[in-house]
Amino acid sequence: MITSLEGSWCLVLGASSGMGLAIAHEMARAGVGVLGVHFDTAEGQEKAAVAQEEMRGHGVEAHFFNANAASARTREELLPRIAELTGGKGVRVLVHSLAFGTLLPYVTPDGEGSLTSRQLNMTLDVMAHSLVYWTQDLFTAGLLRQGAKVYAMTSAGSTRVMPHYGAVSAAKAALESHVRQLALELAPSGIAVNALRAGVTPTPSMERIPGSERLAEYARDLNPHGRLTRPEDVAEAVSLLSRTDSSWITGNVIGVDGGELLT
Repeated sequence: MITSLEGSWCLVLGASSGMGLAIAHEMARAGVGVLGVHFDTAEGQEKAAVAQEEMRGHGVEAHFFNANAASARTREELLPRIAELTGGKGVRVLVHSLAFGTLLPYVTPDGEGSLTSRQLNMTLDVMAHSLVYWTQDLFTAGLLRQGAKVYAMTSAGSTRVMPHYGAVSAAKAALESHVRQLALELAPSGIAVNALRAGVTPTPSMERIPGSERLAEYARDLNPHGRLTRPEDVAEAVSLLSRTDSSWITGNVIGVDGGELLT
């Protein structure tokens, strides 16, 4: 059954920029209360504060927390707050949009500047494993219930390779594996878990990738729509897929790329 999202709550991990920010705005426009976790410097905090007020302009509650979403302490501190703010309703939509990882190569001629064990572990922990930990804690606390939707942001880099993307590629592959396992284990509870594979999208995290301008030009030329994916495209997909109590669409990697991979 298709239902309204109005009056429900979403939790966006990585809410201050890129896809996470666009999704938070879209949810607010749909009447959804927004809980956002982000990890920013002073400038980023100011932008997050502005975004929070813009969302409140839609007549919904919006609460942003500047904290490390990959930290166990953050989860421990925020879970009681989330329970309080949602008034016992729990979280209808959980979005994992954390994009923080190393872009160092695996090997270099002299070994200098190559990937370390700590950097690889950090990248996978933030961009993949934290999805499991947040889902575990929210579910155990009774904040993820029947009809809830969990989304993880992945990319074509989970199966394709390019310079500097090795650790992130590994994290995306692990993330998709986590999505499948969580979908299996949460199906009896009526909770859907899916990965959204956006096309090449101009976001702050993409701009940090060496050669991103060339990648964007290549993707734009290939895309049947003649343009890159926008964060708003992904936000609309989240809104559309969340308007049902059914958990029958689950365990998938759903392309939101305008047909980019077709060509």
